[in-house]
Amino acid sequence: MHIDLAMSLAGLIVGVVVGLTGMGGGALMTPVLVLLFNTAPSAAVSSDLVTSLFMKPVGGAIHWRRATVHKGIVKWLLIGAVPAAFAGVFVLNSLGDGKVLQDRIKLGLGAALLLAFIAMVTRTFRRRPSEAADGLDTPVRIVPTLIIGVLGGLVVGMTSVGSGSMIIVALMWLYPRLSNRSLVGTDLVQAVPLVGAAALGHVLFGDVQLSVTASLLIGSLPGVFIGAQISSRTTAPWLRPVLAAVLLASAMKLLAAPSVVTGIVAVAVAIVLLTLPAVVRRVRGEHVRPQATGDTITLPTSVPASGTQARETASGANLR
Repeated sequence: MHIDLAMSLAGLIVGVVVGLTGMGGGALMTPVLVLLFNTAPSAAVSSDLVTSLFMKPVGGAIHWRRATVHKGIVKWLLIGAVPAAFAGVFVLNSLGDGKVLQDRIKLGLGAALLLAFIAMVTRTFRRRPSEAADGLDTPVRIVPTLIIGVLGGLVVGMTSVGSGSMIIVALMWLYPRLSNRSLVGTDLVQAVPLVGAAALGHVLFGDVQLSVTASLLIGSLPGVFIGAQISSRTTAPWLRPVLAAVLLASAMKLLAAPSVVTGIVAVAVAIVLLTLPAVVRRVRGEHVRPQATGDTITLPTSVPASGTQARETASGANLR
């Protein structure tokens, strides 16, 4: 089995980013494998899912111990997501074989990354819950939660993208009373069986390349740990806008957009997203607070939050 050190380095960088932001690794690692290492799209999706299977339980276990997980939402998500993830693998392999299949996976991956980009930008404008509670007593809306699970499972099974980027945004709008740390904890815990089901499906179809998976694991596991340690001590408000621009650029390249156009659009989007929070605060007459985490624009509420209870715990910030 050949270990690619350059691929391990890429895994390390992606792992650090995942530890810093909580962003799903599939939205970053899969396009890196396809665009930079010329890995077959099917092997990139499969190997990334297996790699994620080793990373997801770390964050999920932390939130489970800290009781920041809505277990009812997790249950109904998984009822829809686990069988849908298996179905996504079957649908993917029924689309064709050889070059036809690889081209269709690239197209689906590009579309999924566009959705992830939209989801990341949408999450920026989330209104924080006004109360100090995490909202874990929120009643489960069964049918919409099942639909989110089914659609999310299909996308993850076909592209490896979505468990940490799109599902959490859908939950954010469906359950507005959940705090950020409860959203992150709930999403991380449900992602473990979801990614496991998708990874198992790809293993059964023989798409996983052990050399690619091993190379990624060598870098990504310490990378996640390093990123989490850094994020517990400091914040990087500029990171999410830059990552959003990278997602958009990756999506455009997978969809065969010209390189010059892709570069111009990505730079323009990064500039807009970096300046947008300050512009919105100024328009709404808010003061920029130095302790803000930077990945969420705090919209005015009836009673301004203050004190340490209004802030998220370090663990919640780590895995966002």
